[in-house]
Amino acid sequence: MKKNNYKISCLQFMAVNFTILVIAILLVLNAKSSPILPAQRQLVFNRAKSLDNGISISWLEQTWNNDILNTEGIKATDLQLLKKLGFKSIRLPVAFKNFEKKNIPLKEVLARIDKAWKLCRKYGFKMIIDYHYGDLNDNNFVTETNEVIKTWTVIAKKYHNTAEDDLFFELYNEPPPINPQVWKDAAYNMVEAIRKVDSGRTLLVGASNYNSIYELSRFVRLKDENIIYTFHFYEPFLFTHQGADWVGDQMATTGVGFPYSVDKFPQINPKAKGTAGEANYNKYHLDGNEGSVRDKLQIVKNWANKYNVPILCGEYGSYDKYADAESRCRYTKTVRHYLKQLGIPGILWDYNTNFSIFTNEQPSLENLSDCMRDAIGYKSEP
Repeated sequence: MKKNNYKISCLQFMAVNFTILVIAILLVLNAKSSPILPAQRQLVFNRAKSLDNGISISWLEQTWNNDILNTEGIKATDLQLLKKLGFKSIRLPVAFKNFEKKNIPLKEVLARIDKAWKLCRKYGFKMIIDYHYGDLNDNNFVTETNEVIKTWTVIAKKYHNTAEDDLFFELYNEPPPINPQVWKDAAYNMVEAIRKVDSGRTLLVGASNYNSIYELSRFVRLKDENIIYTFHFYEPFLFTHQGADWVGDQMATTGVGFPYSVDKFPQINPKAKGTAGEANYNKYHLDGNEGSVRDKLQIVKNWANKYNVPILCGEYGSYDKYADAESRCRYTKTVRHYLKQLGIPGILWDYNTNFSIFTNEQPSLENLSDCMRDAIGYKSEP
């Protein structure tokens, strides 16, 4: 009897330990698939999600308009329309450096930003202040980073007591193709400077080479927990920027539809031969489809999963001058669909200039085509 009792006790002991081991393994596996986030990072995930279905309003970034500060910019009617369409956040690009070069006091620029911010608050929009068109490069990064920091320090002090869930700072739009480590050091210094003034503000940081998805996939996240990592998505570039003269001859080929159709694909413009546009042209049969859009978005989603950080598609859209309207609608719908599928919040570029969702860039329900209504998920009221 004693031997049997001993065997039973041993078996019971082994069973209990086995159960504990199984539970421990399950907990580890669950932790890997659903990691427990630090409270601060969970907060910033929630804030990133709140920026979804946003749109950029091109106004204070218009360096070509010398009278821009005397224009009304964002009006109550604009936000009423965007609210009706279901948009929830406004990205406000500001060409701070350009105003500085023109000897326009920062306080005058901030007064215009403040007007936009008050309208956003009134109509329930989140807002991102975006530092647009800086002069940073590999040779001047020390002095230029300090200049950017000076501007952000003033802004951070001004909005220090403003609701942290509603106002965001995007440190530097589209850092150029500079040494990635130079950009990371610059971004780190900007973050640290702002944190001395405002420890709770959520900041947006992208990668070099114009907020490239590929550069972001190689980026090592910053130590700060309160950052949303942003990228711009204009893939395939041959479609989204066709005919864009500011990009150069590589975009000279027009009449490119989305998705790719062998029967409707145009001949390459001779100006594009020998440029990056020729390579993009030759692979458009591979890139110009929904699957390719998803695969490229998956690149940044994989990076976000690796570091367990929130990401935001800060710009996506297509140039309206040469792409046909139906293709633009299909492209917008495709990007929005896969952003949603992958859980990535997104912000359209833009409201009322040459990437506008509206016909003739004139915002109104009447100038929103049926296909674009479908693309942005707007359901007309009965």
